[in-house]
Amino acid sequence: MRATTLRGGLKLSALGLGTAQFGNLYRETSDEEAAGAVDAAWQAGIRYFDTAPHYGLGLSERRLGALLKDKPRDEFVLSTKVGRILEPNPGGESRQDDDVFAVPATHVRRWDFSADGVRRSIDESLGRLGLDRIDIAYLHDPDDFGDQAVREAIPALIDLREQGVIGAVGAGMNQSELPARFVRETDIDLIMLAGRFTLLEQGAMHDLLPIAEQRGVGIVIAGVYNSGLLAAPRPDADAKYNYGKAPEQLIARANAIADACERHGVDLPTAALAFVARHPAVASVVVGARTGVQVRSNVKRFETDIPSALWDDLETDGLIPVLGPQSTAEPRRTP
Repeated sequence: MRATTLRGGLKLSALGLGTAQFGNLYRETSDEEAAGAVDAAWQAGIRYFDTAPHYGLGLSERRLGALLKDKPRDEFVLSTKVGRILEPNPGGESRQDDDVFAVPATHVRRWDFSADGVRRSIDESLGRLGLDRIDIAYLHDPDDFGDQAVREAIPALIDLREQGVIGAVGAGMNQSELPARFVRETDIDLIMLAGRFTLLEQGAMHDLLPIAEQRGVGIVIAGVYNSGLLAAPRPDADAKYNYGKAPEQLIARANAIADACERHGVDLPTAALAFVARHPAVASVVVGARTGVQVRSNVKRFETDIPSALWDDLETDGLIPVLGPQSTAEPRRTP
């Protein structure tokens, strides 16, 4: 699988495995399912794996670390996140977590983007992962903490990068405005962008992607299916968008894109993966999976050749924008 070499030397496989499902997202995932997903990803050449303390109150980190411990450490890149400290919750073992993860409420999440909180989060993640280092540490959804992130959290991560505790500094968000500020004002390496640059919407083209490309900051795309609206060849009437029910006009737009895809022998999810990977600022696309079957399906989609005529038709019909002058350069990829 092709890869992108970032400034600082980290190499990301073009497709990454997201592991929120390893934290029992929405329902339980078995150890066997998680192992099958990692094995299938490794066999396909995926070498980038993403997790977070938030995912199942640390369960995703523990599972992923255990599954990677026997892999050659210099052959994969692992990212986790900071900003949600896990505090013990005595007596919570008998209750379910009040978020979207099917796990006992043994801990509660506490927002913390202070320098001390960042360092504590990294220390605790290293313990759960059982690995010797973290390759990428993202701020996790600092939407309401932008000033503190610039003043405390990002400098703390940069210090850890300089000490070799982490390899790169990033921020992961569902918006593009604040990440663009981070790129302008700080020495950040990566942005993980969820949902704001997809086949359905491209708002990040107006703020984040140009400045990231200009400054050599890598973009990792997540949420490529817009919470499920683009996940099937045809969106369901009750399809989700931004974790809620999709508006009718967006369902209609997705169906119009699906019409064009079908004319060119491509399904909607395959086109959704291919579209985001076209932009040269995009270093990797992270897609979550629960099982090996799902991983293999994602890889097959990702490796499908898309007729250029599809993009021409979608541009002509006004369903996607022309990528424009900022996107004419070749991506920074290596075999």
